Amino acid sequence: METCFIVPMSAHDRLVKAAYEHRGYDAEEAAEAARCCAEAARHGIRTHNAIKAIHLDSALGSGSHGCVPRAMIEELPSRFSACRVWNANRKLGQSVAYRAMAAAIELADRHGVGVVSVDNAFHYLWGGGYVMDAARKGYIAYTNCTAGLAEVVPFGGRYPTLGTNPHSWGFPTVEAVGFPIVVDWATSVVAMGRVQQFRREGRPLPPMAAVDRSGNPTTDAEAAVSLLPFGGHKGYGLALINELVAAFIGGSLPTLRSRWAGDGEKHTPSFFFQVIHPGALAGGAFAGGRTQIENVKAVIADVLGHGNGGVLLPGQPEAEWAARSDAAGGLLFTAAEIAAFNEIAAGCGEAQWDPASLASAG
Repeated sequence: METCFIVPMSAHDRLVKAAYEHRGYDAEEAAEAARCCAEAARHGIRTHNAIKAIHLDSALGSGSHGCVPRAMIEELPSRFSACRVWNANRKLGQSVAYRAMAAAIELADRHGVGVVSVDNAFHYLWGGGYVMDAARKGYIAYTNCTAGLAEVVPFGGRYPTLGTNPHSWGFPTVEAVGFPIVVDWATSVVAMGRVQQFRREGRPLPPMAAVDRSGNPTTDAEAAVSLLPFGGHKGYGLALINELVAAFIGGSLPTLRSRWAGDGEKHTPSFFFQVIHPGALAGGAFAGGRTQIENVKAVIADVLGHGNGGVLLPGQPEAEWAARSDAAGGLLFTAAEIAAFNEIAAGCGEAQWDPASLASAG
C-alpha cells in the first residue's frame, strides 16, 4: 500500500477555506467547499479532492466566467408540491448541492419523494458524497449532473460531445452492512481528475480510456485530451441521460459548456437530485416476516453468498479508506499531492506543509 502523509483535517480545512476566500467566496461558501473536499479525501476520492476543486475553479470558475462568488440561489415557481426548481446563478456548486440535497430530504419527509432540479450551476465535484450523507441519514438518494466540459467521445464517434456526467446513488444500508452502499461513477472509463492524478504521479492510464489529439487511443496521461465512455454504448447511454435531464431543466449545449462567448447560448451545467423515503417504497409483504431492513440485509447476503465471499459492495472501499483515515487521525495524501497543496498555499499566502513535520502511514 502506498505511503501517505497524514494531514490533520483542521489544517486541510484551514488551507482550503483560505484558498476559496482568497478567490472572493464568503466564509460559508469556503466552509462548504472545505467540507466537500475533506469528505472526498477522507474516503479516498483522490480525483475530486481540494486539488481538483481549486484547479476547476481556476480553469472554469471564478478564474474565468463560470462560478460567481457570493451568488444567491433563486427558487423558481413550480406547480408540483414535491419538486423544487432552482436557478443557482452560477453559485459555488458544493454550496448549492448541500442545500439541494437538504431540500430534497425535507420534501421526501413530507411527500415520500423529493426532487430538486438546478439550472445555471457550477460543477459540484464528488456526487457520491452528497448521496452518502443522505443515505447515512436513512434515505435513498440519487444525483446526476452535467460536467463542466464536453470531454467524452460518444460511442462510435470521434469528437467529444459529452461530459463525464456522473451518476450517484446512495442506499441506507448502515444497519445492514455497516456503511451506505454508494454507486458513484463517471460515465467515462476514468474521470478527467484521474488523468490529472496520473499526470502528477507519472502513471499510465488503463487501455481504451482516453484518446490523443489525433483521436487515437492512448495510455499516456500527458497525451490524453479526451475520454472514452465505459462499456461502449452502455456508458454512452448513461452519459446521454444526464444531457437529456439537463436539457429538460434548461441546460446548455454540451460542446459550448464553460466556453464563454457572446453567442446567446447558456454555458452552465445542471444538477438533478432525488430523495426517496424508504417507507414510501415498502410493500409490506416481506418473506419470512422480515422487516424492510432485514429484507435488504437478506438480499445483500444472497448476492454475496454462493462462493462470492471476495466480492466488494459499492461504497465498501470508500468506507474502508475512511476507517483508515480515522485510524491515522487525519487525511492521507501522497508526496505529489502535498506538493500540489503547497502550490495552493503559495497562491493564497498561506503557510506550506512541511512533509518532514508530518507523520506518515503505510
